[in-house]
Amino acid sequence: MAKSTIIPCLVYRDAPAAIDWLCRAFGFTKHLVVPGESGDIAHAELAFGNGMIMLGSGKSELMSKITAMPADIGGRQTQTPYIIVTDPDAHYATAVNAGAMVVRPIREEDYGGKGYSLQDPEGYIWHFGSYDPWQESELNPP
Repeated sequence: MAKSTIIPCLVYRDAPAAIDWLCRAFGFTKHLVVPGESGDIAHAELAFGNGMIMLGSGKSELMSKITAMPADIGGRQTQTPYIIVTDPDAHYATAVNAGAMVVRPIREEDYGGKGYSLQDPEGYIWHFGSYDPWQESELNPP
């Protein structure tokens, strides 16, 4: 299986809780978790299919200078990841039952597949759907 060469990096105030929630609600699995000082997370890698995200508590000098969490900038986002899921109805139900806030309810997309947008407890927006831009389709011919 090919691995993703683009890996989004996120900073969480409560990274240990975020890791647990992202695994429970969105279906990520822990690939690597490196504890930091005082119970924070120095670095973590969470996998989803052949994709991955990296996250941490953001307490390093560099990360504190270059990143902001949604709550720090009025809830706005500078990027929002899209994740391909094979069963959007089941994934959506699991995430909502785990407390994900619905930003855009599940629906059929004009360009194919089914998609939705959810917010995690620290305010990050995530898009999920069955549309796979790598697959050939009527809108995406070879």
